[in-house]
Amino acid sequence: MKLISWNVNGFRACLTKGFEEFFDNIDADFFCLQETKMQPGQASFARDGYFDYWYSADKKGYSGTAVFAKKQPLSVSYGIGIDEHDHEGRAITLEYEDFYLVCVYTPNAQRELARLDYRMEWEDALRGYLMALDSKKPVIYCGDLNVAHEEIDLKNPKSNRRSAGFSDEEREKFTVLLSSGFTDTFRTLYPDKVEYSWWSYMMKAREKNIGWRIDYFVVSDRLMPKVRDSYILTQVMGSDHCPVGLDIDL
Repeated sequence: MKLISWNVNGFRACLTKGFEEFFDNIDADFFCLQETKMQPGQASFARDGYFDYWYSADKKGYSGTAVFAKKQPLSVSYGIGIDEHDHEGRAITLEYEDFYLVCVYTPNAQRELARLDYRMEWEDALRGYLMALDSKKPVIYCGDLNVAHEEIDLKNPKSNRRSAGFSDEEREKFTVLLSSGFTDTFRTLYPDKVEYSWWSYMMKAREKNIGWRIDYFVVSDRLMPKVRDSYILTQVMGSDHCPVGLDIDL
């Protein structure tokens, strides 16, 4: 089973930059999107053989998630069941017989960590949500998680120590999540591999590979033996992020 996750940084824009060709060629069983930045009806994209689910933010042109799935789920949930966290279109959960798939766009702590307090509340709430799911059946959790967990996960760790996405607080929340029964698939398979999934549009950062690894596939620990590969498709353009993928025997 192949899963792809991609922060498209505006779905309508990405559609003009090769999204359809990539979607068709990769032929994933699940294709998860973050930062769609659109309301229902603002773009038209459908594919035979896929069920699609969209979750838009209340605020227009902001955030948003979507999932395309070849197999119809038993149920679909939007949000994490807590009102203060469920107005920005940040989480879609698909339930299947043997697992849950959770597609998430994690809130950014913002410049000078202006939204760090809210980010901490989100992290605690989401961890509780994932653990509750995990108590019923295993979880595949993916998306733009807006954190570079370890120094290997970004080009310039020292100068970014208090930057959004690499604060001690955000990194610690990810550590706590992993200690709660979850595994970062890419870093577990490739402990020393340096690859990034996001580059600033400024200063030719992608050309120079000055990037961050902030897009993930995280699975319940008990699913890790079924993971065949976890990878970053750095050659795929169309956004300031590139897609990440997971191959798993389910």
